Amino acid sequence: MENKIVEKFGNRLRVRVCGVLFKSNQILLVKHLSIGEKGILWAPPGGGMKFGMSAQENLIREFEEETGLKIKIVRFLFTHEFLKAPLHAIELFFEVKITGGTLMKGNDPEMKGDEQIIENVKFIHFKDLVKMDKVKIHHALWNCHTPKDLIQKKGFIKFD
Repeated sequence: MENKIVEKFGNRLRVRVCGVLFKSNQILLVKHLSIGEKGILWAPPGGGMKFGMSAQENLIREFEEETGLKIKIVRFLFTHEFLKAPLHAIELFFEVKITGGTLMKGNDPEMKGDEQIIENVKFIHFKDLVKMDKVKIHHALWNCHTPKDLIQKKGFIKFD
C-alpha cells in the first residue's frame, strides 16, 4: 500500500487543507493507514486541493468526504510544511465548526475502494493525544496539551 501512496502523492508538491474541530478538550482526528513512519498517522481531517476551488471550498468538501460532517470555517490558524522525500506538502490549517451531518468514517476518493487508507474517525481527548507515540500523530499536534496550544500556533511551521 505504501507504494500506492508514493505513486499517488509522492515526488510532487501538494497543497492541502486541514480542519481543526474541537469538542471540549477533544480534537477530531482521522486515522490513516500506510502513512507515517510506523504506517499509522492520526491527523485532522482534510486533503488535497482541487484546481478552481478555494481553500475553504476544498476543506468543506474534504471534511465531509472523510467524516460525514458539514462544517463552516471559523478562522485560518497557520501553515505547516511537511518535507520528507518522496512526500512534500504545504498544509493550510483552519479552525472549523459543525453545521450538520453525522460523524462517520468516510473515504478518500483519490484511492480505489480496496485501497482506502482511512481506518477510523473519532474525537481524541488531548490528555490521550499527548500520551500517543509522536510518530503516529501529525507534526502540528506535537506538544499540544490543550486546544489553546494548537490555536496559538501562528504563521509558518516546518517540521525538521
